[in-house]
Amino acid sequence: MLRSYLTTALRALRRNWNYTFINVVGLTLGLACCLLLFLAIRYELSYDRHHTQADRLYRLITYYTDAEDDQRNVGVPLPILAALRTDFPDIGRQLTLVHEVEGVVRAANGNKFDEPAGVMAFIEPAYFRLFDYRWKKGSAETALSNPNTVVLSERMAQKYFGTANPMGKTIRLSNRMDFVVTGIVQAPPATSSLPFELMLSLASLKTFGANTRWDDWGSNSSQAQLYLMLPETRTPAAMERQLIGFTNKYHKPDDAKRLRYELQPLTQIHVDTRTGNFANRTVSRQTIWAMTLIGLFILVTACINFVNLATAQAIRRAKEVGVRKVLGSSRAQLVRQFLGETGLLTGLAVLLALLVAYLSLPYVVELLDIRLTQAVLFEPVILAFLIGLAVCTTLLAGFYPALVLSGYQPVLALKGRIRSVGGSQLTLRRSLIVGQFAVSQLLIIGTIVAYSQMRYFRSADLGYNKDAVLTVPLPDGPKTGQLETLKARLAGQPAIQSVSYSLSTPSANGNWWTSFRYGNADREADFSLVMRPADTAYFSTYGLTLVAGRIHQPADTIREVVVNESFVKKLGLRDPQQVIGTFITLGGSSTKKPIVGVVKDFNTFSLHQRTQPCAITTLRDTYGQLSIKLSTQSGGTEAISRLISTVEKAWTATFPDFVFTYEFVDESIDDFYRNEERLFLLFRLLAGIAILIGCLGLYGVVAFMAESRTKEVGIRKVLGASTRHIVRLFSADFVRLVLIALVIASPLAWYIMSGWLQDFDYKIEIEWWMFALTGAIAVGIALLTVSFQSLKAALTNPVQSLKSD
Repeated sequence: MLRSYLTTALRALRRNWNYTFINVVGLTLGLACCLLLFLAIRYELSYDRHHTQADRLYRLITYYTDAEDDQRNVGVPLPILAALRTDFPDIGRQLTLVHEVEGVVRAANGNKFDEPAGVMAFIEPAYFRLFDYRWKKGSAETALSNPNTVVLSERMAQKYFGTANPMGKTIRLSNRMDFVVTGIVQAPPATSSLPFELMLSLASLKTFGANTRWDDWGSNSSQAQLYLMLPETRTPAAMERQLIGFTNKYHKPDDAKRLRYELQPLTQIHVDTRTGNFANRTVSRQTIWAMTLIGLFILVTACINFVNLATAQAIRRAKEVGVRKVLGSSRAQLVRQFLGETGLLTGLAVLLALLVAYLSLPYVVELLDIRLTQAVLFEPVILAFLIGLAVCTTLLAGFYPALVLSGYQPVLALKGRIRSVGGSQLTLRRSLIVGQFAVSQLLIIGTIVAYSQMRYFRSADLGYNKDAVLTVPLPDGPKTGQLETLKARLAGQPAIQSVSYSLSTPSANGNWWTSFRYGNADREADFSLVMRPADTAYFSTYGLTLVAGRIHQPADTIREVVVNESFVKKLGLRDPQQVIGTFITLGGSSTKKPIVGVVKDFNTFSLHQRTQPCAITTLRDTYGQLSIKLSTQSGGTEAISRLISTVEKAWTATFPDFVFTYEFVDESIDDFYRNEERLFLLFRLLAGIAILIGCLGLYGVVAFMAESRTKEVGIRKVLGASTRHIVRLFSADFVRLVLIALVIASPLAWYIMSGWLQDFDYKIEIEWWMFALTGAIAVGIALLTVSFQSLKAALTNPVQSLKSD
């Protein structure tokens, strides 16, 4: 029996080869997209789940609130570690501070390696009680128990020492401190929010001098983060309630009113775009949901093709069904027969989809910035998913057509009277076509909105000039006179307009927040300031515009302060001149500093967040970046390369123990929007695939329609109908269906994309032309798809049409 089913199915598929081709291509694309999206979603959701106690691990978030907005800071004040251990002795051994650092590592052989953020951190032995590492050498309890010790990953150990045994050997960090290697671990997986491969003893942090605010409860930095593991008997909500009393105890009363600490689950860090992580990579929950829904939509679109084509060709197979029933076939046998045909098509599509996924995975990995190899496609979980997908697709695509075909009455089928009962099938086909194009138009609208938002990001006025500015990270703790020497060496270059030292660029992810008192107030303000320490050349280098007063005078410490317009507005003042000459007390200081200028607002963060109150002041010890404004007439690529080479020579002469690296400001700003860029590219690609699948199905339906209406077309031509009339006859119905699909897709797309845009404080408005353009694109695609078959039918000789049987 099975052999008979298989033989019959193969004959039917071979006889209707065009139907087979369209379905296999559609199902292949749908299944391949589903498989690749499943891999990507599985990868994103696996972040930090390799730790045994992942479900009990949390990061402490500093949450500020005021009358206008809320702010989340992943950093904590440095004194919090000791205070938590004192007040919560039951979790004292289950919490740890992680302080990120970057700099140049010099190995024993003299080789220098510039290690960026996300590679090195100061930690303590408690870190290894919370997070799982596979130890190759050394002990988790003792490796970092002493100052000046370091644990390396195998990769870093090989990088610094080659094949030699690294244990007991020494590395030097930023030419300031030596560390002895006391342990070797396996590198954390790519799906880790704590990607550190060089872990330094936290006991050395104060001596190293990476952070000086050891007793300041009013200031924190995103480089210092605290992680803890809750006992099974304590819930996160209960812990947060206890932290309210802790906040009141250690923070000033005014700070405690607007500050609270939250526990962020470790497994949620990667999917929370409101807060960053040391891996500097997040993906929003909305993006994951979008990927899931798009995968389902595309698969459903492919299945719709199958149903449409199967019901469209039902008339052709009506007599076959009638003969089979007359010869004794039951309806159940016919259902199995037709489901078998669907299963064969799906099986072939699964194999082709696996091949397509294998070939395209390297491009998908690059597009989505994930780390997967082609070997993952053959993991048992993936193969099980593919088999389950094949079974679901077979049932989804084949069950209804099987019921329709097997339900024909043999007498009507053999008499050729099935045509008269096809109205419900025609209505179904039209409904499914509407569904297909609604999905396609939903993706087109999403692509247009994402493109418009990305265009806005690239063209928005940031409040400063980001073009032709080169940034070079400075080594920690430069010696007296080195900054001045480097500036003097660069000043004589005609292609350099200005040179500035600062903590960071105007827009930065990592930020220094501080509390303050304004004027003669006896308590701190109810909002915090973003600090932007910088020299006087900062204003000309970035083209910052003063709206009142003047810039601060040169100094090595805080002497005068320039604030931005948002600071003035937060104080409830209208005229920037009102703050000129007033005084401000920053952080835990007791010394008032004069406000001498107000600068026009510039984006302190990315365009995801609104501009915050900001203070620009001199503070030499915090300068971590050199900014070089290049002349716009400095020439092309070769001239820029020569200039960079000149800067490198001056740098190397000034800091011979450090490695020269650089980045252009506009490139660093583009990095802020990598997630949005990936989503835009994903929308564009998947929208194209959905449209292609829809067009294949539409082409097949029109082909069968043209075949079934051959005599009608012939009669119309004999009676004088023109080719244009015949083409319009075929096209008008499908244009109506596309427009109906647009009406359905538009509110859905508006709702979904409005939710996506809520992630941005600065965003575009969804406008009517986006929907009109989508409708025009969809109508154009439908007309192009329909036109070939309709022209072919219209140009057929009516004599031949009327002779057809």
